[in-house]
Amino acid sequence: MNYEEQVYKEAVKWSRSLEKRSGFLQRKSKGLQSAINKKIPDLVHQVVTESIKRMIELSLTGSQYILPIEQQGDWTFQQREELVREKLKQYKRSASWEGAGTGAGGFWLGAADFPLLLSIKMKFLFDAGQYYGLNVERYEERVFLLHIFMLAFSSEEERGRVKEILLNWDSVPKERKQIDWKSLQIEYRDTIDFVKMFQLLPGIGAVVGYVANGRLLEQLGETTMNVHRLRLLHSHFS
Repeated sequence: MNYEEQVYKEAVKWSRSLEKRSGFLQRKSKGLQSAINKKIPDLVHQVVTESIKRMIELSLTGSQYILPIEQQGDWTFQQREELVREKLKQYKRSASWEGAGTGAGGFWLGAADFPLLLSIKMKFLFDAGQYYGLNVERYEERVFLLHIFMLAFSSEEERGRVKEILLNWDSVPKERKQIDWKSLQIEYRDTIDFVKMFQLLPGIGAVVGYVANGRLLEQLGETTMNVHRLRLLHSHFS
């Protein structure tokens, strides 16, 4: 079995795993999450909302997240993925230490972590897209990357809808690909709040920030790689 066939089978298995119901703790965390949210100052929630809105605007229209990458047309798929893994390690390291630093400062410094972490995630997404050979200057490919972001940080209810769009990207009508930033920010906030809000608590924020940010980058990395595998290798092994 060659590399492409192996990772495609892994991606198919991963895709099926998304259909499984969330664990008991994750399902029961909603009530606790709501209670925590009520104790968080409104300004913190505003920071999250505005950060996501700005992130979407920049990712769709700007060049802030696009770093020059010298494309090699003769790269193998395995070489491309090795570059993605190396980039993920770099961003994961940055995100972990950034989370530890902001997590040590309680509510207000901790709130600054949200836009910083979002920026790191988006830079990874755009770098990965380029390594996989996407033209991230194109609007449609940017929307594709945002859908990957949505899939990585969506609730169980939303996950199926986003996955169906991604796995049929080339045949899905354009109107179904539109991004609703308000829905995206609610899904993102609610998905990561249960862990990340503990980062705002004095005493444990630094440790939580370090661990949580690293795991969130891993989650995004896994989603990014598997979605690209399913899109780029589907015609070869379907």
